[in-house]
Amino acid sequence: MQMTDRGLLALARHEGLVPGPYRDVKDVWTFGIGHTAAAGPPDPAQMPRGMPADLDARVREAFRLFRADLALYEAAVLRAVTVPLAPHEFDALVSFHYNTGGIARAALTRQLNASDRDAAARAFLNWRRPASIIPRREAERDLFRHGRYPGGTIPVWSADRTGRVDFSRPVRRLREDQALALMRPARTPPPPVTRRTPAAPTNWLARLVAFFSTLIRRA
Repeated sequence: MQMTDRGLLALARHEGLVPGPYRDVKDVWTFGIGHTAAAGPPDPAQMPRGMPADLDARVREAFRLFRADLALYEAAVLRAVTVPLAPHEFDALVSFHYNTGGIARAALTRQLNASDRDAAARAFLNWRRPASIIPRREAERDLFRHGRYPGGTIPVWSADRTGRVDFSRPVRRLREDQALALMRPARTPPPPVTRRTPAAPTNWLARLVAFFSTLIRRA
């Protein structure tokens, strides 16, 4: 089971996208949409600092890493949850786990596995620190409970060479269609079509022509 496109977009909106290495609230070097060295290479601490010259290429790289990282979180949710999930419920749980890393120990998971979905929905708000995260928890709860996906664009923020993010104004806002196009692998152009040259006459045909030529000359 994988996140739906709408789930991917919702999670990207919650996280935002920074196309340069930055320090998160825990002072961990991060890149793109929440990628850290703990998820695997590349290590954001070793990446070139500041904003890239080719913004589109770096944004595409951020989405590539995002999809690769998500596979680990999707698998963790599937291991922790033992009851069937609707797509919107799975999307909400992966978003929660991507932010907290707590799906295996959260009370909401125990309540969900006990088939108490109402209690599980309420338990999203157990994870409410810092206070600025509460709107996200509420959005994840509403997605889990009602299938209500948030809308809007995905902000692209800038970071300076010290790893500080400027949240005063995004450098770009990605529409849903733009973000989905960037999430998908770039298409490889088809190989060029080569013209086939006519095959040379076979040996038997050449011998047959020579034979008849000899007969004509003797006539």
